[in-house]
Amino acid sequence: MVASLQALAPPVCPIGVFDSGVGGLSVLRALQAELPHEHFVYVADSGYAPYGERDDTHVIARSQAIANYLQKHHHIKALVVACNTATAVAIAQLRRAHPTLPIVGIEPALKPAVALSKTKVVGVMATRGTLNSEKFAALLASLQGQAHFMLQPCDGLADAIEHADATKIIAFCAHHTGAIGQFGHTSGDIDTLVLGCTHYPFVALELAHLVGQDIRLLEGGAPVARHTRKLLQAQGLLTTPTDGAPAIHTEFFCTGSAESLRFALAQWLGVEATVNIVAA
Repeated sequence: MVASLQALAPPVCPIGVFDSGVGGLSVLRALQAELPHEHFVYVADSGYAPYGERDDTHVIARSQAIANYLQKHHHIKALVVACNTATAVAIAQLRRAHPTLPIVGIEPALKPAVALSKTKVVGVMATRGTLNSEKFAALLASLQGQAHFMLQPCDGLADAIEHADATKIIAFCAHHTGAIGQFGHTSGDIDTLVLGCTHYPFVALELAHLVGQDIRLLEGGAPVARHTRKLLQAQGLLTTPTDGAPAIHTEFFCTGSAESLRFALAQWLGVEATVNIVAA
């Protein structure tokens, strides 16, 4: 009887996660750790990347296309926008277009950085799309007077990470950390660095080598995962072990090179998985 009841149980609806490419895998990693019984569908919109160096119209159109695809073909119960640029530029439009769908975005960890910084000088590495957005400007304004923020648009870095180009990664990391300012723990030094793009956590070791092992590097994946859990719990959408759900099950899709996403999964997450190409 128990077996037949389980067989009749409806399938667990997945959580959709998307980014312009592989950067959102850093958020997916945190989501999987926080929500071990959920089913995830990850879409890398690599055929239309990078978002951070494209205009708002492009980012909004692609974000809407991916959200529509995930709802139509995977019947997602929630959407995580695992891209700082897409969150900054498109999340308001996504919420208007999908008013009943819980949507979680990510933003640069400026507030935690202010709390942790002793010198009150915070470096922010992000894409131009994020730094130029109204959403980021509002976040910055909300913290006026609490710290001095050194903003560095990191042209080329996300794309280098996307293509696992080690030579370019090292060069861009060195250039951008060198341009942002002086790191250290004396007055006027940057003692906390915000990684304001989901790609950047994957080069945290390289960045730490350049700025110093004692400089705090902050990313946004864990806060996003915790907020997603709270939102699902509040709306009665959280999958629990008693639902008969399997342990983490994740499907991977991309609009560009499947090989690039497979390589990133192996390199950054230590996972071998099937990647399907979609025309979203």
